[in-house]
Amino acid sequence: MSKKIEGFSKLTKAEKIHWVAETHGEDPSAFKATLETYNHSDPEVQRIHDEFIENTLTNHYLPLGVAPNFLIDGKWYTIPMAIEESSVVAAASKAAKFWSTKGGFKTEVLGTEKVGQIHLNYYGPSEKLNRFFDENISRFLNELSSITESMERRRGGIQSVQLIDKTDALEGYYQIDLRFETADAMGANFINTCLETLAKSFAGAATSAFEADELPEVVMSILSNYVPNCVVRASVSAPIEQLGANLSDAQSYAKKFVRAVNIAREEPYRAVTHNKGIMNGVDAVIIATGNDFRAVEAGVHAYASRDGKYRSLSQAKIENDVLHFWLDIPLALGTVGGLTSLHPLVKRSLEILDKPSAKELMRIVAVAGLAQNFAAVNSLVTTGIQKGHMKMHLLNLLSALGASEEEKQIISKQFSDQTVTNSAVKEALNQLRNGR
Repeated sequence: MSKKIEGFSKLTKAEKIHWVAETHGEDPSAFKATLETYNHSDPEVQRIHDEFIENTLTNHYLPLGVAPNFLIDGKWYTIPMAIEESSVVAAASKAAKFWSTKGGFKTEVLGTEKVGQIHLNYYGPSEKLNRFFDENISRFLNELSSITESMERRRGGIQSVQLIDKTDALEGYYQIDLRFETADAMGANFINTCLETLAKSFAGAATSAFEADELPEVVMSILSNYVPNCVVRASVSAPIEQLGANLSDAQSYAKKFVRAVNIAREEPYRAVTHNKGIMNGVDAVIIATGNDFRAVEAGVHAYASRDGKYRSLSQAKIENDVLHFWLDIPLALGTVGGLTSLHPLVKRSLEILDKPSAKELMRIVAVAGLAQNFAAVNSLVTTGIQKGHMKMHLLNLLSALGASEEEKQIISKQFSDQTVTNSAVKEALNQLRNGR
């Protein structure tokens, strides 16, 4: 039975656990035992985890795996992936192996620009606001020097700033648009600090420059997770003859593959699932490396709709008997700051990637997305998506039923050419145990 509690955040961790277990647990003792099981054995490591968020009860694990044999721009990578969905790591690894014999993956960072905005209400003459902005913006930016100095030493900082009239969309709406380079940091805290400081300077100066009835009002200051100019391209290509047992089969496969991608370019219902498959690879690496997968997801899906229609992020074509398959994706990532310097497993994941720069991580993540997409589309136009997925699902079902390793091997072989369902697997396991 749920009930209200006052001052929960002020309780100790043990007191919070006790209250949650007693209030919500069907068996409070078992509830507490489960939470305790997922605590780290090293108190210092657990303390670090406890401080990531508020009201921490325990740790929630995701499997951390690796997909080896990625040849990216001539360099071999083993890519860490944290995800709960079966077959994702296997699919990425299979795609990596396939393309490693065909030149591997190629990447290009098309831009690294990030965006922040100060949103204003103003109902006076636009010329007056524009004049005030032009006369004061240099001083406002100079006042940010103590904040931007460190970033500028790393060749980052504020790249541009402009006042934009948005009154055609919303009455009285103006915005100060800033573009940033944040080097190897994701830069959220840096950007938001710059925006809020600039907004404070703007508001302070405006009080003496405008009459009370037309004073510009700062509504809010916040970075944007839409980064259409922070984009990386990942691509693969191969002569069609290398894609099948014979030329006829290879040509048929290539045409069908391109057709499947083009369908996702034009059909939003397909595009959403198509892009979800891309994000299986992207999110898994982002989580493993301590980046913000929610921000990336939001930006990616906005980017997929940038021309007014939701489309596939990937594209494919056949040109001069060569299959070309590529992906453009916005990725605002960092390799310094935040969890990258705190989470022990994030540190190890970055070690696995040879401690990449932010640009290098963009390349790797984009490749993981393209590999995942290739594996999915390849399955769809050949054996169907369920074959590989259900193989892993079968193992999950058998684990849930308490099957031994020997039983898993026998049942897996039995279902190699059968449809996997919960009832069918349960019956097969019972028959095996009963000697039938």
